[in-house]
Amino acid sequence: MSPNPTIFSLLFAASLVLFAWSCYRRFGLIILGKPEDRFSHFFKRIWAMLLYAFGQKRVVSRAFGLNHFVIFWSFIILLIANGEFLLHGLFPAVSLSKLPPGIYHPVSFVLEVISLITLVSILIAFARRIFFPPAYLSTPYVKARSFQAFLILAFIGLLMIAFLGMHSAEIALGKELASTYRPVSSFLASSAIARISPSSLELIAGFLWWIHALVLLAFINVLPLSKHMHIMTSIPNCYFQSLGKPNTPPREEFKKGNTFGAGRVDLFTWKDLFDSYSCTECGRCQDVCPATNTQKPLNPREVIHDIKINLMENGPILKKGTAPKLPLIGDSGEGSNSEAALWSCTTCSACLEVCPVFIEHMPKIIKMRRHLVEIEAKFPEELLNLFENMEQRSNPWGIAPAERAKWTSGHEVKQFVAGETEYLFYVGCAGAFDSRNKKVTVALATILDATGISWGILGKDEKCCGDSLRRLGNEFVFDRMAKENVKLFQERGIKKVITQCPHCFSTLKNDYRQYGLDLKIIHHSELINELLEEGKLKLSSQVKDLGKIVFHDSCYLGRHNDIYEAPRQAIKTATGRAPFEMKRNKENSFCCGAGGGRMWMEESLGTRINLTRVKEALTQNPDTLCVTCPYCMTMFQDGLKDEKAEKVQVKDIAEIIAEGLR
Repeated sequence: MSPNPTIFSLLFAASLVLFAWSCYRRFGLIILGKPEDRFSHFFKRIWAMLLYAFGQKRVVSRAFGLNHFVIFWSFIILLIANGEFLLHGLFPAVSLSKLPPGIYHPVSFVLEVISLITLVSILIAFARRIFFPPAYLSTPYVKARSFQAFLILAFIGLLMIAFLGMHSAEIALGKELASTYRPVSSFLASSAIARISPSSLELIAGFLWWIHALVLLAFINVLPLSKHMHIMTSIPNCYFQSLGKPNTPPREEFKKGNTFGAGRVDLFTWKDLFDSYSCTECGRCQDVCPATNTQKPLNPREVIHDIKINLMENGPILKKGTAPKLPLIGDSGEGSNSEAALWSCTTCSACLEVCPVFIEHMPKIIKMRRHLVEIEAKFPEELLNLFENMEQRSNPWGIAPAERAKWTSGHEVKQFVAGETEYLFYVGCAGAFDSRNKKVTVALATILDATGISWGILGKDEKCCGDSLRRLGNEFVFDRMAKENVKLFQERGIKKVITQCPHCFSTLKNDYRQYGLDLKIIHHSELINELLEEGKLKLSSQVKDLGKIVFHDSCYLGRHNDIYEAPRQAIKTATGRAPFEMKRNKENSFCCGAGGGRMWMEESLGTRINLTRVKEALTQNPDTLCVTCPYCMTMFQDGLKDEKAEKVQVKDIAEIIAEGLR
């Protein structure tokens, strides 16, 4: 049943032209981005797309994600019905009813049931946004009760109502061949519209057909003009996702005339810009962001939203070679990212972990930091000393390199000698200079000696890995330090490296590969667990005097490098019981607040992140908090002092294991 195909054909053609024009205007701006290879490893990408886009793996990790899963797959299945609807409107002879009954009847039943399920899911989504909107669904620019959200939900709901209504009228008129296979429509035909005259039913059917047609054409044209553009881009964005961890920033080439970082929207890569179109604005990133959760100006969802708005505002004039009007970085409101927001990021990677469509928030923030540091020399004042100390003495405190081996007093430690020493113990700045973390260094040295493995240090020749510099956007100094370290490692013949700091571990393991360094890098928690399992490390006694141990996952060990079980297993071996967990743990762990260079900055906005995490830990009534990171050690100790919880001690995993050697 369809009205005049000529009228519909004209509307359909006009709709297609408008849709194509809208897509051209929006997607034509993507080419402004810098090139980036996201096309290699075709089959890996196809599998990732099937798993995360069609399988909705991350979406269903939360309870309400099941409702989205239902709507998504209903949408996919109902493409059959909507495709047939459009073809039937253009060519009335085309109809699913022409299929053999053995095919048409089951298809009719499936489409009928799916339409009902979709309608119920849409009503649930309506109710949630109206009556129970989660706090993370709203920001200054994005609201849970937004017109766009309700419009799209209304469109989908109307399509389902019109679909069921049309078939109800056809069943009542005796024109539906599969009436017994359309239970919902049959019920409506025998109840709601049973007493309506045939002539009125014809009018109702025609009216509902046009409602379905106009809503469907409007829906198609709203997509590229609204946030629901993600319906078109999220699936390919899952295909174009980084196949590794996207938390290692790309290198920069320091040549005269080059630009550094991203101070304009066209200095992002095309994938960065495509990300901005793919954001579903679901709010999961802001829900887990430590900065957002502690009332900082940063909201990862708004960062992506502002990039999209900036691209749409500046893109057309940038294509003409004209200077942009809306600044990418500044306090100009929607479409600009404030400096305070950019400096609030701890690079914890929580946003990357939860995004259902693999948007890469953190790398974009680092690119904007690079612009501020390298082009405009604008950064928080307290970073000036850090940058100078790093350049002059290769450590954050500016302590003389000769002091690096001072922790060895009273402990016999050899220098690393190529051909004689198997492992380099890369102590790191905190392990060498921070008074509290020196104790961890000594504990680890004690463990290494107990195993009999061959190890040594670089002493005064060791340099900072440069992690904080890179995450703060000072790529120029990081680049120089990385090259010096790579040269030193290669000249000394170093093949295996032990680290106690996850930031050193991650930088040497991931970032330095960009400089041609491919070593075996092992974090001390992994090594300790491995030695315990192999029987090479034998404890004198089980550790009993530390009370209730609660474990905290370091962001750079966990989310950045997927090391979760090794430290837990080592604690279990040493103490006889698994450590207790905080509410947020493993990939959902909450940051201590020191990553991304925040270790060296004051936290004057909102609530301190380390206090939030310490309060969460204290709800477990711990005797000991176990960490695997020098930064976490410092942040937890400071937090416990502020909370006046001096009875709770903070121990590194190496210190716990060393207790068992006494």
